[in-house]
Formats: sequence, structure tokens, C-alpha cells
Amino acid sequence: MPSHVRKGDLVFIRSGDHRGKTGEVIRVLTKTDEVIIKGINLRTKHLKPTRLSPQGGIITKEAPIHISNVNPVVDGKPTRVRFEIRPDGSKVRVAVKGGKVLSTVHGPRKK
Repeated sequence: MPSHVRKGDLVFIRSGDHRGKTGEVIRVLTKTDEVIIKGINLRTKHLKPTRLSPQGGIITKEAPIHISNVNPVVDGKPTRVRFEIRPDGSKVRVAVKGGKVLSTVHGPRKK
């Protein structure tokens, strides 16, 4: 099943600790149905000293958020996504509010 969110989309977080914030999708984890959003849901990780990093250290990185908790932003407002099949056989993602085409899922099908 195609996902309503893709890499590079601007999304609105609609539930959880970061409710109301917007950010860009860096990565979509399809096996766990999660997305990683730039600058949102930051977690601190302590690294042990190794040969590659002899000093160790503390890093902050983005943790995943479930895909059901985000919606794409179109014209500054969050919207749901509808999938439409065009007369030429191509499949596109369309915003429910306004009907703007977000992206193409796949191109025209040969008959």
C-alpha cells in the first residue's frame, strides 16, 4: 500500500509531544511505518569510546514518529491525502483540501 507521506514532504505533527510543529521528512521507514523528521523528536545518545572515536561523546539525533501521527502541509495547512488514477493510467497523490497534486506515485501504464 502506498504511503501518504514521502521523503522531502513538509509535514504537520498532529499528536504526541511535538504536536503542532512542522518539519521536513528525512526518511520513511516502511517496515515499521515510521518517519524521521528533521529537527523534531530529538534524542540524546551517549557513545562509548571506540577506535574510530577514541573520545566517545554525546550526540543528538532524530527519533522516528509513527506515520499515522503526521499529515502533509499544503498552502500552510495540514491535509489528508487521496490517491487518484488519471485517464492515462498514472497514479498521483492529491491533497483533499484544495485538490493540489502532491506527487506522482507511478507514471502512465501501457495498454
